[in-house]
Amino acid sequence: MQNENRSENFSRRHLITFDDWTLEEIESVLELAGELKRIRYAGELVETLKQKTLFMIFFEQSTRTRNSMEAAMTQLGGHAHDLTADKMQISHGESPMDTAKVLSRMGEGIAIRNCFYDIGNKYLNEIAKFSDIPVISMQDDIYHPLQAIADLMTIREKFGRNLDGLKVVISWAYATTHAKPLSVPQSQILLFPRYGMDVVVAHPEEFPLQQNIIEKARSNASKHGGKISFVNSMEDALEDADVIIPKNWGGFAYFDEFDDSREMHEQMKANLEMHRDWILDAKKFSLAKRDCRIMHALPADRNHEITDALLDSENSIIYDEAENRLHTAKSILSLLMK
Repeated sequence: MQNENRSENFSRRHLITFDDWTLEEIESVLELAGELKRIRYAGELVETLKQKTLFMIFFEQSTRTRNSMEAAMTQLGGHAHDLTADKMQISHGESPMDTAKVLSRMGEGIAIRNCFYDIGNKYLNEIAKFSDIPVISMQDDIYHPLQAIADLMTIREKFGRNLDGLKVVISWAYATTHAKPLSVPQSQILLFPRYGMDVVVAHPEEFPLQQNIIEKARSNASKHGGKISFVNSMEDALEDADVIIPKNWGGFAYFDEFDDSREMHEQMKANLEMHRDWILDAKKFSLAKRDCRIMHALPADRNHEITDALLDSENSIIYDEAENRLHTAKSILSLLMK
């Protein structure tokens, strides 16, 4: 496997968002991910991280992220510590600086999931500031780079490397499980236009994305030949779509200043209930191209965000997308922790 020269460019590099990485660097991730996927399918072993340690700190639950990262470390010959705040002195107020400096003496990588709004990204950056080893965001309140890169890999597998003009619809959808972070759609709108895609974001007025992220996404589109637009109707967005991603996110950005109050949460819930009709069903999906692909980061709120019939249809590529979380994780860890 020819990744020796690649790894030299990523020494002690952090991954908080791919918006800080060049297209050439992102291409290195995708190329190595494809190579590692082929190697795994061939039944061969690659132990580039033998006896290396990744500390994974989870402030929230996880299925795909935790298992893809831990499986990646195992398959690369290393080990991942599955940690939660209650297992660490974080729960007693240990500072990010002390956590970062101690873990830097003991392993080769730190990965963190902290999605608390107006907290998570700041915490990751504070850890990164004091860490001597790579810090990887496993999702925060603003970004989810691991999901976005797996999505991009999946889209390229289905549509080829030239994605110019590919219409990708990222649509808010109704969900009852919880107020999901903004990080998945925000990472997608930052990354996809850099590859020439025509991204259309649909959402009710009460569920916008963060304005600074929108402005950066527009800049990315202008610089790289992609497009990005916003509409307040799922139906208006879906016409002739090549890819549709129906995904709930909370209404955090609707409030000018984040107010973690009971009144704010009650208003967000009331706003949510006004838009029960934001579900991807057969009628809406008929507006897209016949071979339109359905993607979802999972877990999906079935029959709220999208019907079972569509999610389990031949148009759905959600499990290909989930599998690619493993291959892209292996690529990123190989490059950053080598």
